[in-house]
Formats: sequence, structure tokens, C-alpha cells
Amino acid sequence: MTTPLIIDTDPGVDDAFALALAAASPEVDLIGVTTVFGNVSPQLTTRNALRVLALVGREDVPVAAGAARPLVHPQPHVSSAHGSDGLSGFADTLPEPSRGPDARDAVTLLKDLLEASPRPVTIAPIGPLTNIALLLAAHPGLTAKIERLVVMGGGVRGGNTTATAEFNLWCDPEAARRVLVDAGVPVTLVPLDLTRRCAVDTAWLARLAASSGIGAKLVGLTPDYLATYRRVLGWDGLVVHDAVAVAEAIRPGVLATRRFPVDVECAFGPGRGALLVDERLEAPGGGVDIAVDTDFDGLRAFLLERLGALGVRQ
Repeated sequence: MTTPLIIDTDPGVDDAFALALAAASPEVDLIGVTTVFGNVSPQLTTRNALRVLALVGREDVPVAAGAARPLVHPQPHVSSAHGSDGLSGFADTLPEPSRGPDARDAVTLLKDLLEASPRPVTIAPIGPLTNIALLLAAHPGLTAKIERLVVMGGGVRGGNTTATAEFNLWCDPEAARRVLVDAGVPVTLVPLDLTRRCAVDTAWLARLAASSGIGAKLVGLTPDYLATYRRVLGWDGLVVHDAVAVAEAIRPGVLATRRFPVDVECAFGPGRGALLVDERLEAPGGGVDIAVDTDFDGLRAFLLERLGALGVRQ
């Protein structure tokens, strides 16, 4: 039995890989995509999501535009790692979508999909958490319809946007705190500490590019992102953060987790947006399941097999 899955996203190169991975995986039924500000403007994140779904032959999946700004305080800037259009300047190399976004806003689409689903739904938020915070606040009665949230975000040992904050949590700390601390549903958090260890090298990218036309198109979106991670990692590779989280949504348990109490720093200052994890206290009865380990070679092979096979089937 397939798991109904919704992805909330701000594409973004690694988001594009994550969307393609979900489309390629028979274990899940991708029933909706919602978009949010983040890596680029909400207009571009929505367009990019539509184009990636067109690339992988899933234009049946509704895409709804969501929050254009954080819940409370303005976001100072967007990410530069993904290029001017979110896809290294190559968004226009993807197919032009045959339809536009859903007429509903993101929160309404989330509500409608949850209400209509005969089974609890997994939601994978892989961008700023504004849409999910709004959903939980506006429709608390729907928490029983959510199987779990698989969130890409946070850094236990530090950030990538500031010394303390990872980008998704830094974009909207108040929303992140609402989701991670007060969600009322199971949460699996996939932080930078793990996703960085799942980085892929250029040989992996070359194998994906050679696998199919779709694989080549995905790799063609990576030049700006690869240049950023060449500096961050110190070698030729990149980190597909969001695809790691979606892999866990597809195959629960592919990432090993430990449960800890967490909080998010919402004060102004150098710690704003930081994930606070009390590692003294494993919390079997509460808290958040934080991904701490995986079979790294096995995960890379899984991603390569799924993303490459999708193009072959088209």
C-alpha cells in the first residue's frame, strides 16, 4: 500500500532532485506540492516546481503557491547558492508546464488533500516552515490526518546561513518553532549534520547524467550549486539535502534517528534561527526524531537508481 505524500518546497536545486525522487518512487503517491518563499521568490519556486513535475511526467499533481514571507519578521535575503532563478540559471531548460498553479492557496490545498485522503498523509516540508505552521494553526483538527512530518532543516552543530542557523529555520524561526515544538504530530527532522555526510561527488553526477535524458536535465541544473559546494566541501561535490529527507519519507527508517527535546531560537541576535537540541535528554515519550546516521553508500546508490530509472521509464 502506497503512502500518500505531500511535499512543501522552495525549489532550489536539491528540491528539484527531491521532487524527482518522489515521482520516481512507487512506495509513495505524490498527491500534492505546495510552494513557499525561500531559495528564490515564491513566483520562481512555484514555476520551478511546475517545471520539474513536467520534466518527470507528473503534471497531474496539483501545485499551490503559499507564503511569500515569514510569519512575523521580514526575511533579509534569499539564498545565493541556487543561482538567480533557483536552478543555476537553467530553469528554462526544463519543459514549459502545460498548466499553471492550482487556484487554491497552499494551506487550502493542504487542508483539502488531508480531508480527502482515506489514509494519514506524510508531509515532507523541505523549505521554510511557514505554510506548515499556518496549516497547523488554522486547522488543528487535521493533525490526526498527518502520519508524520519529515522536515529538512536545522543544524545540531551549527548552521549554513549563520554560525548557528540553517537556512530553512533561519528564514522563519517563529514558524519553525511552531512546527518543531508544538506540532502535535510526529516529526522526523533531517538536519545539516546528516545531509552534509550524504554529499555526492561529480562521478555520481556523471552517472546520473548518463542514465537518461531526465537525469541529464537534473544534472544540468547544478552548476551554481556545485560551485557553492565546491567551496563549502573543499572537493568536487554537492549536498542534496532535500532528497535525503524525501528518501526517509519514501522508506521510513532509511535514516537512523534519536529522539530529543528541541527548541528554536526566535530572539534577535547571532543565535536567531538556531536549532536547540538537548542531547542530555533522550525523550522516548516526546520530542523530535532527529536523523543521525544512515548507510551512506547505500543511500547514494538508492538515489542514483531511482533518479536514473525514472528517465528510462519515460
